[in-house]
Amino acid sequence: MAGDDVWVLGTHMTRFGRYPDKDWVDLASESAMAAMADGKVTIHDMEILAAGSLFNVSGGPGQRIQKQIGQTGIPVYNVANACATGATALRTVYMAIKAGEAEIGLAVGVEQMGKMGMLSGGTMKVSKTFEPEGRYGAVTGIDGYLGTEGMPGVFAQAGMAYANEFDGVGFEQFAKVAYKNHKNSTRNPLAQYRKEFSLEEVMGAPVMAYPNTLLMCCPTGDGAAAAVLVSAERLKSMSKRVQKRAVKISASVLTSDPWTEDSQVLPDVNTLTRNAANQAYEKAGVDPADLDLVELHDCFATAELLHYDNLGLCEHGGAGDWIDSGGPFREGEIPVNVSGGLISKGHPIGATGIANVYEVTTHLRGEAGDRQVKGAKVGLTHVIGLGSSCAIHILEKAAA
Repeated sequence: MAGDDVWVLGTHMTRFGRYPDKDWVDLASESAMAAMADGKVTIHDMEILAAGSLFNVSGGPGQRIQKQIGQTGIPVYNVANACATGATALRTVYMAIKAGEAEIGLAVGVEQMGKMGMLSGGTMKVSKTFEPEGRYGAVTGIDGYLGTEGMPGVFAQAGMAYANEFDGVGFEQFAKVAYKNHKNSTRNPLAQYRKEFSLEEVMGAPVMAYPNTLLMCCPTGDGAAAAVLVSAERLKSMSKRVQKRAVKISASVLTSDPWTEDSQVLPDVNTLTRNAANQAYEKAGVDPADLDLVELHDCFATAELLHYDNLGLCEHGGAGDWIDSGGPFREGEIPVNVSGGLISKGHPIGATGIANVYEVTTHLRGEAGDRQVKGAKVGLTHVIGLGSSCAIHILEKAAA
């Protein structure tokens, strides 16, 4: 193992769902303690803590978690980065280890959303006046005029733009994403919903924003995930069993929006994902064909289909053909969201980015049980936070 590598030592996630009898501190503490136990370490070994919680960041979530799991005086970073919050917390620990500031650290992501309802971007003032310039970085607010800032609608518009540009993409192809992910969730005991729906049921569900029906939208909910990261040098001092279960982070990338003309009206979820993917593949020395599984940000079915293309899992413009051919299914070319994805596994915003790392790590260890992707050696996690941010991590099974 190279001396500057960073490894996932221990990881955990709670089942996503609703916890009326627990608060977010309970959930975060449970996941943090379990991740450390999974890595055979304790809070006294940790040299840095990064905590991500979009709706609690102003209250110092890291320090509040410390009061439950142990206060040792280490630096704490509190992180908020929309839906990429958890992944950004994990990257914070990764960068500290890369910089030589720490040898081992803990990243926690948590959210308690309950039945929060439909979320909206709400990024611009309401105006009926065309504004070619201004502090909002867009020509005008679109809500109710050119479209909607409600999340199902934002991603519906992005999906329809793709369908308009490329052949072979329509309502049925988007619906197949949700059909696949609901089916995958039946194998995942940690998923918020574990019910299979037929393609006809997905397409016949109430429309939230065409083409996204209710069964093509992720739910709100509660949950936490945590990961312990460690340097290669520190890992060498640990037992052979611990070393064997460690998973290498071959690439950790975070991008934001470059300027694009289209993004002045609608959020551009494509360009920053493509940029992040290209950087990640180069850093890791792999290409999409090397991936054995992918956990990507399917907040809505339309989003997943776009990201097949953005991540290079299929030919450019070929996302519709790829899902029709079974490419992202469990038995397909590159299984995508075998956890059930956000659509069924759930999406407690601050937890999602680390939960994706938990899922891929579990498969690379060969510990995923009934949902195991056989022989998995390389996996990719992806998350998008509107505003926007994109985090990608490529993980590899230990050679030992």
